[in-house]
Amino acid sequence: MKQKIAVLSGAGVSAESGVATFRDAGGLWEGHDVMDVASPEGFRANPALVLDFYNKRRQQLFEVEPNAAHKIIAALENHFEVIVITQNVDDLHERAGSTNVIHLHGELMKARCTQSETAIIDWKEDIVLGTLHPQTGKQLRPHIVWFGEAVPAIMQAIPHVEAADYIIVIGTSMQVYPAAGLVDYAKPGAKMFYIDPKPATLPYLGNKVEVIAMTASQGMKVLREKFIKI
Repeated sequence: MKQKIAVLSGAGVSAESGVATFRDAGGLWEGHDVMDVASPEGFRANPALVLDFYNKRRQQLFEVEPNAAHKIIAALENHFEVIVITQNVDDLHERAGSTNVIHLHGELMKARCTQSETAIIDWKEDIVLGTLHPQTGKQLRPHIVWFGEAVPAIMQAIPHVEAADYIIVIGTSMQVYPAAGLVDYAKPGAKMFYIDPKPATLPYLGNKVEVIAMTASQGMKVLREKFIKI
């Protein structure tokens, strides 16, 4: 039986592909207050603005490609059972070849009905006011988990972390909950690696984690060599 790797990925992985993280030090996303473009209240107040914001995010995905980190993670499937649990809403893990990906915060290439959280469809076009769900006939919205909304995929992710022999935290500070709480489910003896060029202090992990202070691609090249020897 193959050993299992759980990869917990964040914006730092996709940043190397040119995907902007959008949120700057002041908490603004491309000049917008985050709550104006990433909350149910913001959508109710100005749906056209929110739809346009995510249309631009979606369009950008057609201009970027998976980087070495994405590709190495995907290639690990040749030797391990790999689950990618990502906070990213892009599809770069899938395009690199990863076959088992859980998106905690939704997906830009999907849309859902404003009246039904479960009416989710694949969607690659712009969404504007008047773009209706083909089955429900109601307004479409991006399939993105906004601030204040539940993160249902977290329950799907927990059993995978519990079963993992190795955990790779990459491109995320692991400071935002509920995603940050996933490492608490690691089983005793699971080996954990944390890849980030400016790693945050994770005192709650003690000495259970090996820190690799590199970019996502550099760090995954180092880990690839480690895993080849396992």
